[in-house]
Amino acid sequence: MRTNLTTNLRAIWGRAYVRVVGANREPSWLFFEVALPLLASFSFALIYRGMGAPEQYVGFVVVSGAMIAFWQNILWSMAAQFYWEKEMGNLELYLIAPISRMSILMGMAVGGLFMTAIRATLILLIGTWVFGVTYQVSSWLLLTGVFVLTMGAVYGLGMLSSSLFMLFGREAWHTANLFQEPVYFATGFYFPVRALGDLGAMLASAIPLTLGLDAIRQLIFSGTPVNPLFTVKTEMLLLVVATILFNWAALRALRFMENLGKQSGRLTLKGQ
Repeated sequence: MRTNLTTNLRAIWGRAYVRVVGANREPSWLFFEVALPLLASFSFALIYRGMGAPEQYVGFVVVSGAMIAFWQNILWSMAAQFYWEKEMGNLELYLIAPISRMSILMGMAVGGLFMTAIRATLILLIGTWVFGVTYQVSSWLLLTGVFVLTMGAVYGLGMLSSSLFMLFGREAWHTANLFQEPVYFATGFYFPVRALGDLGAMLASAIPLTLGLDAIRQLIFSGTPVNPLFTVKTEMLLLVVATILFNWAALRALRFMENLGKQSGRLTLKGQ
């Protein structure tokens, strides 16, 4: 048991090391991963300024720009990773290695979280400086808890999605491209999700990032009207449920994919 735990911890560190060190060896990636989310945030911030909207709306889009960096990392560097490994011929090595497939994805999550946190911080600092956004944090402890729970839930969703990418291949790739902008809209990246109406907001809350972003806005813009979906405590409870649910589903899905690969010698259901 101890040997197995040590092996999996080493696997987590091995996959995290690549993302912490290797990804920062290409400076151009840092530029594009910071500049592109900033462009979208700046566009909406200028629209709100031009319309004379309440100032907290500008803060909404600045914070959302930072959260977009995490979502893009989860979608393309977590969910699609096994698909890319399959295309390069490395996936078989993962399947025969005496480690849990979850440890590989956990390493990706840890390394990706560190890498993306740097990008997100730069986006937040630049956006705050350019637009002069002021924050009123009601509780740093709750804010930290909400952020951790949000990352736990969305990275669990990324692990679950990795199985879908392996199973459906390019079809999942095209579907992810298709739903990227609708997800930005449904989660309320650039406006309070309550603006979608009660039914629309409830449906959007199935995506954990919706709940996390709504709770973060309530905590860092306290004292200003943010039209929240639920209370912070309710959203934290829902995030706990989402974290457990998505990580459990990811574990089951990865076991299914592993057994499928061992039994059929392939990682698709074609020909079954």
